Amino acid sequence: MDQVHQPVRDLFFGRDDAEHDFADGLLRQGFQRTLAYKAALHGRKSLVIGRKGSGKSAICAQLAHGGMYPGPTAEIMPDSAAGDEIRRFDLQGITSDTAKSLIWRYLFAVQVARYVVDHARAQHGRALRQPAPVRALREFLRSNGEEQEARLTDRLRRGTSRLQSATLSLKMFGIEASVETGDGTAGLGSEGARAMRQLDALEAGIRAAQRVLDCATDEHPPLLILVDQLELVWEADPDSHALVTGLLLASKHLARTYGTSARCVLFIRSDIYDTLNFADGDKFRSEEMQITWTSEALRDLALARASVSLKRQLTHEQLWGDVFSSSVCGEPTADYLERHCLPRPRDAIQFLTLCRDVAWERGHGTVRESDVLAATKRFSQWKLEDLAREYNVGFPFLRQVFALFENSDPRVSREEFGERFSAIRTDLHEAHSAYTEHLTAQAMVAALFAVGFLGVRRGDSVAYAGSTSLPVQLYEDDLYVHPCFRQALNCREGATARSAADLVLQTPLPSGTHTSFLRSIAVTDAGFAVDRDVRLLDEADRVMQRLLRHLGRSGLPVGVREETRLALSVLRGQEHALAGEGAGVEAWIRSGITLLRTLADRLTQEGYGSEAVTLRLADEARRLEGVLGGATSGGGSDSSG
Repeated sequence: MDQVHQPVRDLFFGRDDAEHDFADGLLRQGFQRTLAYKAALHGRKSLVIGRKGSGKSAICAQLAHGGMYPGPTAEIMPDSAAGDEIRRFDLQGITSDTAKSLIWRYLFAVQVARYVVDHARAQHGRALRQPAPVRALREFLRSNGEEQEARLTDRLRRGTSRLQSATLSLKMFGIEASVETGDGTAGLGSEGARAMRQLDALEAGIRAAQRVLDCATDEHPPLLILVDQLELVWEADPDSHALVTGLLLASKHLARTYGTSARCVLFIRSDIYDTLNFADGDKFRSEEMQITWTSEALRDLALARASVSLKRQLTHEQLWGDVFSSSVCGEPTADYLERHCLPRPRDAIQFLTLCRDVAWERGHGTVRESDVLAATKRFSQWKLEDLAREYNVGFPFLRQVFALFENSDPRVSREEFGERFSAIRTDLHEAHSAYTEHLTAQAMVAALFAVGFLGVRRGDSVAYAGSTSLPVQLYEDDLYVHPCFRQALNCREGATARSAADLVLQTPLPSGTHTSFLRSIAVTDAGFAVDRDVRLLDEADRVMQRLLRHLGRSGLPVGVREETRLALSVLRGQEHALAGEGAGVEAWIRSGITLLRTLADRLTQEGYGSEAVTLRLADEARRLEGVLGGATSGGGSDSSG
């Protein structure tokens, strides 16, 4: 009786993150088998896209550990150290996207190779001697230190080093370490070409082992490779762009290379995926699965988790009438909760859990209306802070912009917002001088709509970013603060906003370099852009970093290498000086192009023309010359590797 009449004691909706939620068992038992999950499970889709907190990692955890997938799985979840390894990886002679696709191909190949070897041992181990291709594959893993499980960062360091130096041990496949070119000569071609030939040889060896085992006809479930948590390594810069684009290219290559023996599913946050712009982007449309949550699905999620925690099957009427009060402020409780949070599982779970915690703190046996109201204020404060943190890289000034809506009516006209924004625009421009031309009220409205803070009236209802794919239009005048954030900002209908004079910033805005803020621009379709000089300087800085990395691993004599490094360092120092002055950038870029070509010519005359760093100097000179024709912000897929 106590559990029936005082369910708060045992009521539980789960943890904030999928990993802990799965470990506690609630995700396993209360998991909702959504369309996205079913599509990934059965191989109909390989690209699961959703906003933060939409349930991507929950699907990944269920596929990996939920017991529904009948075959083996392998998870790849890069952390910051692994992300740095991939971002820094580049190869002379190919684009950054292609270079990063090669390191992903290497990771996939190692996973498939280990699966084939383990499978041969477990399922085909009756023979006294395993087939030669399987033995060769096992020897490859042993010789390259990939036989045992290891940290992803360590595997990446081994793989990047060997691909850059063309030293993968491939003798077991009848190929020397320095892979032969098509004309039978060894060691020629660009770094990228040599790395591709090495990977081609490894993948051919894997396919040979698969053929000799003849598993395609045995109906073995394919190895399922799951890649998740890319947001942990995303910095919204061109190298991060290439990291994700390279992953997409590698996943497409995996499907072509291994047929039905292996497949992968990628989980990518929608704000990251939407920024990608590369030539083959249209080839992934049929693989995309966007996660969307309807009101009914979120209510079913709440019901399932409440039923599991209370160990009895509830009905919706019991959950929203007995466990929770039936109404809040005259509105059905389920409707009220839904309206005051963003439409994604994490927010719903957090809000429901907070309501339960408030009731528990107050000694209530059920969740009363007063408990929900008290939780609403605290939850609103959480979500406002979470939103600022989520987009801190992209929009470090969000907290200052939020202040424009404090103690005011949740509805604001576009004209009124423009007046409020004008009060802080000068301060924003001083802190981010590279965006003087583009940091406008119009662009800010688009940004606030894109991140889910503002909605716009369309017909008889208000549309928010989570419920529509159409961005805010210039003719849409009525803007509304999302109910989720109103309590934190004390937005009340009929309230009068402070005058523009009262909106002077109380604390100075943090200053940021042109590069740190540039990384933010691709986070949403907010319409921000940076001045051309800033884009040129940022690209030049990446060029210098790539060249210095190449120089560090080059085979040049110490004296020659140091002389070249000094020339590049002097050039980079001049660039940093220009970043502060904002003048003469194009002239400096042209002088840099001349220097790079001069250095390449000098090294060639001294007999180092075939060195990768010499070829890279010429590559980067051409790259900078192309950028002068029209620099673009964000990450372009044509950046040189």
